[in-house]
Amino acid sequence: MSQQQKSYLLPIVMMFALFAMISFVTGLPAPFGVIVQSEFGATNLEATLGFAANFIAYAFMGIPSGLLLQKIGYKKTALIAIAVGFIGVGIQALASKGGFSVYLAGAFISGFSMCMLNTVVNPMLNTLGGGGKKGNQLIQTGGSLNSLSATIVPVLVGYLMGANVEERTIAKALPALYIAMAIFAIAFLVLFFMAIPEPSLSKANKSKGEHSPLSFRHFKLGTIAIFVYVGIEVGVPHFANLFMTAQVNEGGLGIDPAIAGSIVGTYWFLMLIGRLIGASLGAQFSSKAMLTVASILGLVLIGIAFVTPLSSVVNMPVFKSGASLSFGLEAVPVSVMCMALCGLCTSIMWGGIFNLAVEGLGKYTEAASGIFMVMVCGGGLLPLLQGGVADSAGYLNSFIVIAAALAYLLFYALIGCKNVNKDIPTE
Repeated sequence: MSQQQKSYLLPIVMMFALFAMISFVTGLPAPFGVIVQSEFGATNLEATLGFAANFIAYAFMGIPSGLLLQKIGYKKTALIAIAVGFIGVGIQALASKGGFSVYLAGAFISGFSMCMLNTVVNPMLNTLGGGGKKGNQLIQTGGSLNSLSATIVPVLVGYLMGANVEERTIAKALPALYIAMAIFAIAFLVLFFMAIPEPSLSKANKSKGEHSPLSFRHFKLGTIAIFVYVGIEVGVPHFANLFMTAQVNEGGLGIDPAIAGSIVGTYWFLMLIGRLIGASLGAQFSSKAMLTVASILGLVLIGIAFVTPLSSVVNMPVFKSGASLSFGLEAVPVSVMCMALCGLCTSIMWGGIFNLAVEGLGKYTEAASGIFMVMVCGGGLLPLLQGGVADSAGYLNSFIVIAAALAYLLFYALIGCKNVNKDIPTE
């Protein structure tokens, strides 16, 4: 390990921890979508509003987050984000008494926090790794912890809810929210006393001129790619969960919510496995190659899910909860298994897209990160579209939205990621 890498060890570890926090809070609307349908009688579209509130906040906070990063630096931006996240999760905990609108308000405020944290951790890790394959490798490694945290959320909340429909209430899921608040509190204290590099402050006065990140075609197309990617990452497990837990007469499979939670947890666990693989291979394979393979595999899996009869069942190893976390076999339709396997595909996409989109931006990187985060609102908007399709055409048919999004990512990996604006000065 070089001296530079040694001196950056603590900042890298802190960025990894923040990556995990982002995932824990962002993952809450998935199992909570089932809860609000039971407790508040929400439709499929309304059950998706938790994601929408969380991710649409990115549209409001992305640009301000980039400006904060440039003006006050990584550490202060992260501390503000953690404090806002604590408040947002706390408001969601009050929804057990305040109702559906209080839950949505908490999810919206939490989204502000997640946007600011994402604005910090991605360029920070990419910068600490020196960009290129090494920067991608650090983001993929951080993403592994992100996936581990996301794996825990649906399993934990599904376990807390139990098998009885009457027990699917926010009050039953409060321990998960309290855990999130405790994580925020601890992270705030640790980060407050930690010194981290501040590359954005040293460049803040150098980024003025006639150009901006939007002057680069590959960055503009990359922002669209991140929009559709986050919609894929959120939409696949969310609608797989709704599909499994809805009653048969409502177009669902009538699977026990605890089992469904385990299957959704397996999706996130596969994202963890994929990111670990991506982190180990990130120094050998380019982001372009990894995104191309992942997009093609995702299209193949969704295609199989479409054409395979629901009567075709397979014993699938799933990540389970109980006295101890373990794997077990569950009989599920092949289509559901393919949805869960999509976790392997989405695992490396975030790091790959970010790495490709900011490659060659130089002094525009910090501003680009804020703009990039605006487009994370796709995690709220694309599932809204998918929810509308699900209400009108059925759960399985709604995955046509996912297929179209994957097709765009394949285009970006093959063509759109090329930097055709190398004549723009970036120093």
